[in-house]
Amino acid sequence: MAMVQRTRFLKVAAALVAGALALPVGAQAQFLGGGWGYQPYRAAPPSGGFFSFPFFGGRRGYAPPAESYRAPPPRKLETQPSTTVIVVGDSMADWLAYGLEEIYADNQQIGVVRSIRQYSGLVRYEPRNEALQWPQAIKDTLAADKPSAIVVMLGLNDRIALRERVAPAKPAPDAKQDAKQDGKSDGKAAPQTAAGAEQKPEERPVDPRHPGPSVSYEFRSDQWAQVYKKRIDDMITALKSKGVPVIWVGLPAIRGPRATADISYLDDLYHAEADKLGITYVDIWDGFVDEDGRYTVQGPDFEGQTRRLRTGDGIHFTKYGALKLAHLVDQELSRIMANPAAPVALSAPQAAAPAKPGTARSTVGPVLPLTAAGGGGQMISGGEAGGLLGAGGNAAPLASEDPTVKSALVRGDSLAAPPDRADNFAWPQGDAGASASPPAAAPAAH
Repeated sequence: MAMVQRTRFLKVAAALVAGALALPVGAQAQFLGGGWGYQPYRAAPPSGGFFSFPFFGGRRGYAPPAESYRAPPPRKLETQPSTTVIVVGDSMADWLAYGLEEIYADNQQIGVVRSIRQYSGLVRYEPRNEALQWPQAIKDTLAADKPSAIVVMLGLNDRIALRERVAPAKPAPDAKQDAKQDGKSDGKAAPQTAAGAEQKPEERPVDPRHPGPSVSYEFRSDQWAQVYKKRIDDMITALKSKGVPVIWVGLPAIRGPRATADISYLDDLYHAEADKLGITYVDIWDGFVDEDGRYTVQGPDFEGQTRRLRTGDGIHFTKYGALKLAHLVDQELSRIMANPAAPVALSAPQAAAPAKPGTARSTVGPVLPLTAAGGGGQMISGGEAGGLLGAGGNAAPLASEDPTVKSALVRGDSLAAPPDRADNFAWPQGDAGASASPPAAAPAAH
């Protein structure tokens, strides 16, 4: 009986396999274990001949390599660079450092050093340790280094609630005195040690992972902003302790309206605190949004070609995006490194209103003074010196002192065209003086 049942089972199995092989390729995939969500891979695996799927369990295919959201590892320099730029921050800063390394690849005199904590922020330096913060960590990192400039890009992981440690309340002096009097009135003496001294309560060491009681503030609340701005100030103060130029790079828009609004909110805080403490702020927002100020995956690279700038997670950069980011930062970095004593950007007299998500930000930045008193600068209206910064005593003459400038820019007279030029309409030809002012027309005869 068992033999007959086994024979029937084998016949049914053979019939099912034969029917499956007769189906189209897509139906075979569903029938033979591909499932309804099966999608064939782009590339087929190397052929295994007869001894392959579906008869002997060979591989159906292999998926293309997954897109990496982490920046490539640092580049190794063959020689010791004379100029060093330290890039500080999270995973965004890692991509920025990679882009700067690509820009300076042909210049071995400039080196980029990464001080990166992928998932860190000003809220939490480490996911499970709220006692250690970036200002303390960066001081230890920079203790033995002497960089030429410091670039910081941070804040991607700070869109969370912030916990602030609260110092334990100390009892009032009156309460202590009352407690002592109560102990005397009850006839209970304080515990004494063997030497007769009063025994102090046991003091337990503070656990750095659990520093003590704390209070939590919701993201974007007034209390959150107040505490967070203090952490920004502490970070900037720690970076400025090395006495080198510091650049704070803003964050780009990321995918999602709410996420974009959160990043814009953080950028406004960074910009305001950077201006207040006198460091350079680089706004990269317009480089990674469309014409309406919204997040975009593609856009022009630093050469103007349309490229894919952002990765599939909607946050990080592709190679072209990292290069564009680095070029935006390098414009300011090169200026500072060429003239470290140059004045930093000053804050505008009136801060502009924060840009709303979905609207393009204004390209007008803070007003920079281009003139300075002294240095041989000529006096302009209002009694201020008109010499450009860095011009020394070689000040350009005023318009009233140059007859050509006064004639062309003040009165609006046309300049005489040189002989044999296309716009020289003088007659006879070669008479340059005649082209300056055409002859007046003869009065009409009556």
